[in-house]
Amino acid sequence: MFGNLTEKLANAFRRFRNKGKLTEADVKEGMREVKLALLEADVNFKVTRDFIKAVTERAVGAQVLESLVPAQQIVKIVNEELIKLMGSEQAKLEIAPKPPTVVMMVGLQGAGKTTHAGKLALMYKKKGKNPLLVACDIYRPAAIDQLQVVGKNIDVPVFTMGNKVNPVKIATAGVEYARKNGHDMVFIDTAGRLHIDEELMEELKKIKAATSPTEILLTVDAMLGQDAVNVAESFNNLLDITGVVLTKMDGDTRGGAALSVRYVTGKPIKFVGTGEKSDAIEPFYPDRIASRILGMGDMLSLIEKAETAYDEKKAAEMEKKIREATFSLEDFLVQLRQLRKMGNIEQIMSMLPGANTGAFKDVNLDEKQMARTEAIVLSMTPKERLKPEIINGSRRRRIAAGCGQNVEDVNKLLRQFDQMKKMMRQFAASGKRGTRMMNGLGLGGKFNF
Repeated sequence: MFGNLTEKLANAFRRFRNKGKLTEADVKEGMREVKLALLEADVNFKVTRDFIKAVTERAVGAQVLESLVPAQQIVKIVNEELIKLMGSEQAKLEIAPKPPTVVMMVGLQGAGKTTHAGKLALMYKKKGKNPLLVACDIYRPAAIDQLQVVGKNIDVPVFTMGNKVNPVKIATAGVEYARKNGHDMVFIDTAGRLHIDEELMEELKKIKAATSPTEILLTVDAMLGQDAVNVAESFNNLLDITGVVLTKMDGDTRGGAALSVRYVTGKPIKFVGTGEKSDAIEPFYPDRIASRILGMGDMLSLIEKAETAYDEKKAAEMEKKIREATFSLEDFLVQLRQLRKMGNIEQIMSMLPGANTGAFKDVNLDEKQMARTEAIVLSMTPKERLKPEIINGSRRRRIAAGCGQNVEDVNKLLRQFDQMKKMMRQFAASGKRGTRMMNGLGLGGKFNF
């Protein structure tokens, strides 16, 4: 996300870096480029205008123009104004003082209400809550079935009364069921439409009145760009939402919605959906997003992802194997799975400071290729994984047939694994510090995913 915006802002800032001292005219010329970058990223025009005005007023001050490094001062100001634009601080989900906490999910059809109701339920289940999903979409074909599948996948119960009962009655009964059965969080999956209409809003108002939700979260498809802001504004005017969940932020989105929604509605973005998996959802941190937009990376989020996937005991065992040069394909499989647990590889790379859109153009970070690599290793016998040197021609043909790949794919993996082992021996020769570095690199960058 924000790839094009990051690149264009970097080009605008380059104009400032090329000058030792800045004049007011230099600042205004540079701000014109920043303005174009924001508009091309589908940021609301009014938001862009006010943002540029605020940055320019600060940037033409004596503190910047007389600074030894004015370019850095301007980047700092832009960063601070971006954070302010998106809400300054992370807005957490409010928890009701007396359970259950009722969260009403609203939005247009196809925005991702059902899947993100499940993602939030799983997120809070991991925090020790006992969530319940309530199926109130009786109109969309198979909507109830979809929520039941979501609930089954994350092991969270789904309350349903079928598609013949009024959604208001279902919502009311669902909250009452949660109260009686010890569910301290309720996520109500409401119906959506292809567009905003009076019938949809009237029903949502009735559900709100009947259940008194702690939170009304609007799910908005970030791919809609400027329209996402219009949708958010309309729902907020009619329902007084408490927050926004931006979905599909892993897609080829220009980022305009993330920069505009908070400013236009006055309501915070609380979560962002970052992929298709059940746990692909993150709290929205304005400061971290601003940092990513400006190409400064997001080390805090990267560390949190690594900590989630990191197994200290396995890491110690791996370090020993690298040091003793006994690293096998079985160990490689463990490392591969640990890396995959961290999520989308390109998202992880984008969190590194200094990373930009073009930084990884020549690097193959194909998630499907990672799955194919795993399939090749799983097609081997335990003995072959421990001693890959015994894998002769006939074994290679059997492994390829077993995982549906070509023999050349098997050969390529074995060649790369041999190269990695040679590199490990070099790290081992440099002592404990070298082996730790190699272990920290995961797969050492020797495999094309």
